[in-house]
Amino acid sequence: MTTTTTASTAPGLDAGPTPTSRLLDGSLAVAPLVYLAADTTYAVRGWDDASAGVLHVLGALGYALVVLAVAAWLPRTSRLAAWIVLTGVLGAGGNLAYGFDTIHMSLGDVPLVDQPGAANLIKPLGLFFPLSLVLVAVALERLGHRWQGALVLMATLAWPVAHIGDVAAVAVPVNVALVVALGSLLWGRRATGQRSSR
Repeated sequence: MTTTTTASTAPGLDAGPTPTSRLLDGSLAVAPLVYLAADTTYAVRGWDDASAGVLHVLGALGYALVVLAVAAWLPRTSRLAAWIVLTGVLGAGGNLAYGFDTIHMSLGDVPLVDQPGAANLIKPLGLFFPLSLVLVAVALERLGHRWQGALVLMATLAWPVAHIGDVAAVAVPVNVALVVALGSLLWGRRATGQRSSR
């Protein structure tokens, strides 16, 4: 008999929440909210604002936990989970670098993304971040969270348009969509955990 791991039977729920599962689950709400604050600050103050850069770095760290949270819901033998972890870690590196580059620019320095040679590393690493979110969307669909997966996918497809082109009118709605999609997963898991503990 074959069993399928779903959100309701994901590791950790039946045995009760652990400090690690609470941390990872909490990132589903915190990371998108912090990143929304970062992009809203960019929209108001410009794409070289130091405060936005700090929020950007914190949001990028939060999203590193988000990809680990979703990967942990998949079976341990899942190749998709391994790809989510790999792209998530690489993407976190790129995303963090872009945040630090903003702080760098706020001090009057030349943007790294405009430099040749070794500075070009920031660009391919940065592309792994939206790729990791595409894989997260696939995982959510497989786990039965279809509308959240679809919303994450749509937001992710618009992510490069918003952030490569520095288009605030796209960046802010993209982050609102991610707040709704990922935040709803947290409340759904809490409700499921409460039911299973009764």
